[in-house]
Amino acid sequence: MKTYTRKTVFADLKKHCAFAKEHDFIEVTEWINGEGFDVTIDSTNKETFSLTNGQYKLLKKLVKKLNE
Repeated sequence: MKTYTRKTVFADLKKHCAFAKEHDFIEVTEWINGEGFDVTIDSTNKETFSLTNGQYKLLKKLVKKLNE
């Protein structure tokens, strides 16, 4: 059996999103192998999805392109 410590960041969503409810949050946890991360968005139900680092980089580029 192994025990790991993973990097996690957490933020209150209400401060950043007009549609968020009180106590909604986003949490990002790095995969143990460092090749991606899990994202949890807590709203009425918990939604979690995973991205590799490559997927995340491309997603950032696409969102940036939309905002140009």
